[in-house]
Amino acid sequence: MATIKEIQEQIIEEFSVFEDWMDKYALLIEMGNELQPLDPKYKTSNNLIEGCQSRVWLQADWTDGKIVFQGDSDAVIVKGIVFLLIRVLSGHTPDEILSADLHFINDIGLREHLSPTRSNGLVSMLKQMKLYAIAFNNAKT
Repeated sequence: MATIKEIQEQIIEEFSVFEDWMDKYALLIEMGNELQPLDPKYKTSNNLIEGCQSRVWLQADWTDGKIVFQGDSDAVIVKGIVFLLIRVLSGHTPDEILSADLHFINDIGLREHLSPTRSNGLVSMLKQMKLYAIAFNNAKT
């Protein structure tokens, strides 16, 4: 399995093909469409991320010492962001997630091209994923 750093480099490369942000948004939407549908049993208020303008659900499971994330959103661009975060962080250990420098968000220009509410949502999603990593890290000791 690729490291968090390697996955980020792949994403930066995929986005670097496009100069225009409309093309990058189209890529983001396309990626969101690749997101596996979240089982309705996980679309609960407990899995709803606070601070997002659109509805975002995030499910985290502990599998063989790694955290496996699943997620969904009712907004197409946000769904793409969820896909990217899951692609980067899912399948890694809590320590890897907590120590990761998620530079790809700035490197592809995502943060600067999001509305303030979407940017807040992105921060909320990352915070929730790190909270899961802390919780699973504490549970294993």
